[in-house]
Amino acid sequence: MSRSIKFVGLAVVAAASCTVQLQAQATKINTDPDAEFKQAKDLYFRGQYSLAYPIFKTLNYSAPYHKSNIPETRAVEARFYTLSCSLMLNQASAEEPAKEFIHFEHSTPLVQMLSFQLGEYYFRKENFQEALDYYKKAGTANLSNEETAKLQFHQGYCLFTMQKFEEAAPLFNAIRQMPSNPNYIDANYYYGFIEFYRKDYDAALSSLQIVKDNPSYSKIVPYYIAEIYYFQDQKGKALRYAESSLKDGGQYYETELKQLAGHIYFEQGQYAKALPYLEDYITKSAKVKREDLYELSYCYYQDKQWNKAIEGLKELGGKEDSLAQNSMYLLGDAYLHTGDKSSARNAFLFCSLNSANQQQKAISTFNYAKLSYELGYQDVALSELKKFITVYPESSYNQEAKELLVSVLSNANNYKEALQLIQSLGGAQSEIVQRAYPRILYGRAVELINDQNVTQAGAMINRIFNLPYNEKEVQPAYFWKGELAYRSQNYSGAIESLNRYLQRPVDYGEVNETDANYTLGYAYMRSGDYNKALNAFRKVATTASSGSTSVQKDAYLRSADCYFMQKNYSQASTIYDDIIRQNLPAADYAYYQKAVIAGAYGRVADKVAYLQAFDQQYGNSSLAAEANLQMAAAYMASENFSKAVAPLQKVLSADQEALKPDAYLNLGVTYFNMGNNDASLQSFQELIKRYPNAPQSNEAIAYVRNIFVNEHQPEKYLTFMQQNGKQVSYTEQDSLSYISAFKSYGDEQFDAAISGFENYLKSFAQGQHSIDAAYYLAGLYRQRKDTDNALKYYDLVAQKAPNQFAEDAVLQAARLYYFDKKDYSTAATYYQQLKDIATSADNRLESMRGLLRCQYKLQQWAAADANAKDLLTQKGIADDDKQISNTIIAKNLQEQGDLEGATTAYKKVYSLGKSEYAAQARYSVAEMLVQQKNYKEAEKAAFDVINKSGSYDYWITKSYILLGEIYFKENDLFNAEATLKSVVENATDPTLKQEAQTKLDQVLAQKKKKSRVE
Repeated sequence: MSRSIKFVGLAVVAAASCTVQLQAQATKINTDPDAEFKQAKDLYFRGQYSLAYPIFKTLNYSAPYHKSNIPETRAVEARFYTLSCSLMLNQASAEEPAKEFIHFEHSTPLVQMLSFQLGEYYFRKENFQEALDYYKKAGTANLSNEETAKLQFHQGYCLFTMQKFEEAAPLFNAIRQMPSNPNYIDANYYYGFIEFYRKDYDAALSSLQIVKDNPSYSKIVPYYIAEIYYFQDQKGKALRYAESSLKDGGQYYETELKQLAGHIYFEQGQYAKALPYLEDYITKSAKVKREDLYELSYCYYQDKQWNKAIEGLKELGGKEDSLAQNSMYLLGDAYLHTGDKSSARNAFLFCSLNSANQQQKAISTFNYAKLSYELGYQDVALSELKKFITVYPESSYNQEAKELLVSVLSNANNYKEALQLIQSLGGAQSEIVQRAYPRILYGRAVELINDQNVTQAGAMINRIFNLPYNEKEVQPAYFWKGELAYRSQNYSGAIESLNRYLQRPVDYGEVNETDANYTLGYAYMRSGDYNKALNAFRKVATTASSGSTSVQKDAYLRSADCYFMQKNYSQASTIYDDIIRQNLPAADYAYYQKAVIAGAYGRVADKVAYLQAFDQQYGNSSLAAEANLQMAAAYMASENFSKAVAPLQKVLSADQEALKPDAYLNLGVTYFNMGNNDASLQSFQELIKRYPNAPQSNEAIAYVRNIFVNEHQPEKYLTFMQQNGKQVSYTEQDSLSYISAFKSYGDEQFDAAISGFENYLKSFAQGQHSIDAAYYLAGLYRQRKDTDNALKYYDLVAQKAPNQFAEDAVLQAARLYYFDKKDYSTAATYYQQLKDIATSADNRLESMRGLLRCQYKLQQWAAADANAKDLLTQKGIADDDKQISNTIIAKNLQEQGDLEGATTAYKKVYSLGKSEYAAQARYSVAEMLVQQKNYKEAEKAAFDVINKSGSYDYWITKSYILLGEIYFKENDLFNAEATLKSVVENATDPTLKQEAQTKLDQVLAQKKKKSRVE
């Protein structure tokens, strides 16, 4: 143990005082020119410098009388005494004249004596280097014995003060051997100190023993003597001497003596006796050595004063030596005794990162992993247990570590990490792992489903069926296998798997019998088996009301559709009527279907009546335009052409572009049949102008030809065709080129088909089959995963919407831009277009989903807010739709400063199940609580993210960083440092690692500022 070296400087006080009774002066002596000089000199040698000085100063040997009677040596001597008195009186004005005298005069004795006086002057001013320079010039030849003794001691003191111990030692050594020397005691003290410093403890002790009873040093040297005994390995003697000195009281180094006594007792293992000494020393010291704080903390630890031990030990981390490691090891155990497992975990983390003691490192690594498991840090427990098993295969804790690892896998909150860990174990799986494996696979598959990664999810679901111990997961796996098959439009596969599930239905998270029958009903509908679809839908709901779920309401509606498709119009009508009566969400659709049924019965008048009523009651319905189109068709079928005009004009004023080509065509035909050729031509011309590539435009051309031919105006027909970009001469070439390419396509000669379609488009870019060719080309390139070319042709089809392929082209383009190109801005444009033109409910729903996800990726919270709320009102949306919608609503509210509203929305997100949205939502709630300075609740919320967001490393890491920030704000620097250091050590995301490092630097700076350790 290194001991501190301290000393007390010698107080040097120079004072000159005298009381002189001036006798009556003699009559002015003109006959003796030396009289005043002699008088001043007499005063000088009697030490009365203040009286001598003015006399010397007034003597003027430059006058003619003096010049002729006073020798030059007398004048030099007078200047000497004048300067000497001035220096004795500490007059700064004497410095330069004294230096000039020493430099220019040749009287060696006077120069040496004045050099001594100037050295003394500088000594009193504590200008030790100048003092040494003039002491050297002075020498000792012309000094008195008293002056010589003073010079030697002062030289030694100057050198000592300047820490030039090697030069000072001989001077003090010479003086200390002369008991008669007035500086004998002081010289022994300083010589003893120098030898103490040089570790010549025998010599030091010899000198210090001489001065130990001197009043000036009796309360100072006991500390050094006790230290010397300690360094001479006479520790018992050192302890007795230290305690005896402390008992005497008044020690200058009282706290240091207590430090020494406490340290000796600590070395002897007498911790109870060491404790009060060390406690008093630490309490009274502003800064202490790490070793001393460790000894006191260890004494507290041995005395089971856990909280006091903790306060000291937690200041001793941060280094890589054995003291830091052992401190953290003891700190972890002390925290465990207080029940603070969280802080104990962090202490063992620090210990595990230190390699000074490999055994403590190994045990701490295990304890850190075990406490992580017990506290719910499943992700950390997984990685740390894995590391421990790998690094310490021979450890006595290895078997327990494996058992803990199995327990972690059984809980399987972190399905992704757990799955990777199982796969990395290799070799034959233990029975415990085999029992956990189906659950882990199932859990990870559900996560992937919620994250829209259905391909990987499906592969994992399929693996479950071949595993042992899969009894709990096999039926839910059939449910998801059927659900995924349906999403992939594999309706037969969906039917098979869902029926397997329904043989032994179980409720398991999102899995339930109702949803299985609901999806099964749709699968049968898509397959055209309406009777089985009906049975499935009726198992979901045989009736519905305003209080029914959206699934029940939709299933009730679809059962009516099934009756309709089986031509059981009576049963279908009964259900449609019930839906209309209750004004359920699909009432408009039901009313529309009533019109269709009337038409199916051939009751045209009833059909028209229904459609007219529909237009009045549901004018804002998305089906309104379709209803008007059907109404017009009914009027046209009954040759009531004049009444067809109004509904057709309503279609043209609506937003549904896909229906407008039919509306323009039918309006032209209506006017044609009414004999209004001008209006007819105007409608046809508008059709061809707006939708030149639509099939309806080609039909319109035939009517236009008939009109002009009937009016005997063929030249106007040609002009009309030219004005609308229709080159009649190319029609036949157009058809032949396209038919050739399409034949290759039909024969599955896809290379030839690609070449044929591309050649067709080069020759007939605006041809009547250009949209068809572009659509088929896009599909062929998509099959070949040639995304750029696929998009090129889907874009072409989409730009010419509406057409029969536009809806699917826009859908496919949106998907490719989103999933393959990750161009979310362009994908959003296509999803918006799809939303505008979709005629299929499925496509409209996908457009809303896709648009919302693009806006989410682009962080367009305000723009996405309305879309999110709209999606939440749709029938049949999945939980992930609800999660992303509520996430966006929450983000928008958070940006607006409505933290309460945002929190409510975020809670809706994670109430719907595990997903990345849920992990982010939990984190956002914790983050907002920090903003509100509600640190206790924020800490709970951050732990909630860590414990319930298993596979989402990014949000877990962010939550650890947030925890570090919370601890820092609460001034819990130990746990803040441990938490952030763990992130820095283990984070794989460089951005998060840097964020943690920045916050850790702030914590360490504050820790250093507040620490008592030197």
